[in-house]
Amino acid sequence: MDCLFCKIAQKEVDSKILYEDDEIIAFLDIDQEIAGHTLIIPKKHFTDYFELDQTTFQKMFQVAKKLQPTIMEKLDKKACTISLNYGDAQIIKHVHMHLLPHHFHEKSNLTIAEVYNKLKDE
Repeated sequence: MDCLFCKIAQKEVDSKILYEDDEIIAFLDIDQEIAGHTLIIPKKHFTDYFELDQTTFQKMFQVAKKLQPTIMEKLDKKACTISLNYGDAQIIKHVHMHLLPHHFHEKSNLTIAEVYNKLKDE
């Protein structure tokens, strides 16, 4: 399968990973229009959320709930949007959840490396 997100999950493509377990991986979107834009995906390929089983769907939200407070705190954000795109709104046809921490209508002035370093700094 030629799916970019499957390749990220299998470590064939480098990414800035913020969370990983046996089923789910969360990483920074390479195009950081909003600092901290994080993608949460199941490692198993599902084209869209209608294919997801309930357990995987819930696990994605659990990971979002775990990551969101830390991302918002470390990047000094006051709001967060969580979204799942479907159909033509999906650029990559592998189900993925977006975490978009922000101040409304803010474009990031940080590089992905700067964001990653802030979030990984323990």
